[in-house]
Amino acid sequence: MTTDSGAGPVGSGSGGEVAGAGGLPAGWVRATIGELCDVNPRGFDEEPGDDEFVSQVPMASVEAETGRMDASTQVRYGDFKKKSLTRFQEDDVLFAKITPCMENGKIAKARGLAGGRALGSTEFHVLRSRGAVLPEYLMHFLLQRHVRRVAEHHMTGAVGQRRVPRPYLAELEIPVPPLAEQHRIVAKLDEQLANIETGEGSLANAEARIVTFIASLLAEAIKPSEGWETNTIGEMAAVSSGATPLKGRSEYYDGGTVPWITSSLLNAPFVEQADKFITKKAVAETAVKEYPPGTLLLAMYGEGKTRGKCSELRIHATTNQACAGIQIAAEYECRKDWVKLVLEARYEENRALASGGVQPNLSLGLVKKIQVPLPPLMRQKELLEQVAQRRADAGKMFDAIESVKIQAIELRNALLHAAFTGALVPQDPDDEPASILLDRIRAERTVVVKQTRRKRVSRTTSPAAPQTSGRPVPSGTQEALPL
Repeated sequence: MTTDSGAGPVGSGSGGEVAGAGGLPAGWVRATIGELCDVNPRGFDEEPGDDEFVSQVPMASVEAETGRMDASTQVRYGDFKKKSLTRFQEDDVLFAKITPCMENGKIAKARGLAGGRALGSTEFHVLRSRGAVLPEYLMHFLLQRHVRRVAEHHMTGAVGQRRVPRPYLAELEIPVPPLAEQHRIVAKLDEQLANIETGEGSLANAEARIVTFIASLLAEAIKPSEGWETNTIGEMAAVSSGATPLKGRSEYYDGGTVPWITSSLLNAPFVEQADKFITKKAVAETAVKEYPPGTLLLAMYGEGKTRGKCSELRIHATTNQACAGIQIAAEYECRKDWVKLVLEARYEENRALASGGVQPNLSLGLVKKIQVPLPPLMRQKELLEQVAQRRADAGKMFDAIESVKIQAIELRNALLHAAFTGALVPQDPDDEPASILLDRIRAERTVVVKQTRRKRVSRTTSPAAPQTSGRPVPSGTQEALPL
């Protein structure tokens, strides 16, 4: 623990520069999280009975960036205590250690737990304050994006399964104000962050209204009128799908130069570049099909909202089997933009056509049967121009909203920076300095550790054997106990 207030960046120890440079305000100190908290304590302060209910908190129950968590799910402790889950209790701070959850800011203070206790994901680090730092203060500090960016550089493990190691988190230094000032900081942060979140909610509502407007616009544009004809996709185009070359054949992928499109790229209106490539050998020896620019691609299945999305190729490319390639026949080339508009307008209807269990799929047969209302060419031209103009207007609104969202992020960052450099609330010279509180807590813990050692020696001593004592494990160094 460092108790001076001299110059130097906060967090300049093993954790790197994570809070801004300069001296600390009077009464503040620098301390590591390992000095302030038990890091991954073995369990609860009081073990619940088998018939007691506790909260169950998987990773999905912690919101990104907000510090909120859902503790509404309750389970009988005796049914789950032998499972490999992490124990934590009211007021503990949860820190998601695995990628991408850590980068996304799944960090929260435990609150509203059934019986004050919970079983959660093993991918949480648990931080239990020893009294010198408020859990809310610690949570807000860790939620800072630049703190998480530095932590990301210290992650270990394989790609896709990288984790923030416990020693890094325990050695991370943070600025610690007097406890009374921490209360003032947290109160001001809660007030100001609530205002920012209200604004962000209004922006999200505005975006949703624009999306609804565009959907209504498209639906109205393709609504048939007198004199319109109807054809199916299969009557107007050749419909086929791609393939996935055998993953075990490295010669199909290594050094590949042929663009290979998967359904994840179809969320954009145009596909102008690929993120995956295969070799010419793969094209020659597998069922992969090459498509020219101008081909419409419809996602037949994919994660989340991808299924049913339509895009247009602007490059020569191949696709996997999740993409339906729609090559408009020459006599219908003048209808290509209209066909794309119809597929976009019927996004929800096309998704509803899908069949299957866990991951419903469209099929080439279903795609071919999709009906396309065809207005006279002059009317088609008018409708396409009207839709394009209104979409452009909507795009400007989206850009304006995005600009304000960026300002909100910058404001949040500035607010947090002010909080952890002493500029958010005034200092009070009557507050007990953080160094005094920390020293008192350390002294109290030293007494507890000595008493614990004596108890352990007493339990392991017998008349028939020489007295021995196990080496005590320092508090705060244990990982969460598998249940």
